[in-house]
Amino acid sequence: MSADFNPNDPFALLRQFWQSTTPQQAQAFLPPLSEEEIDRKLAELRVVEGWLTMSLGLLSMQIKTLEMQRAAMTAMKPKPDNG
Repeated sequence: MSADFNPNDPFALLRQFWQSTTPQQAQAFLPPLSEEEIDRKLAELRVVEGWLTMSLGLLSMQIKTLEMQRAAMTAMKPKPDNG
């Protein structure tokens, strides 16, 4: 770690990265400039969004299924006799 590392500054690493980056390297992090590039990137991101939405739906369904199984197991447990 750097001698001037400060855990209270969450942007220190990012700031150090940008200060050591040349203009040619920084170009890779800039947004696309042509309309075709923007359309292509939007299409890619929509595919990723669809995949993530589907994954979130599957995850939610699995959570609900496990909650129902737990509730069923709790309901089927024998109740202790208090008499």
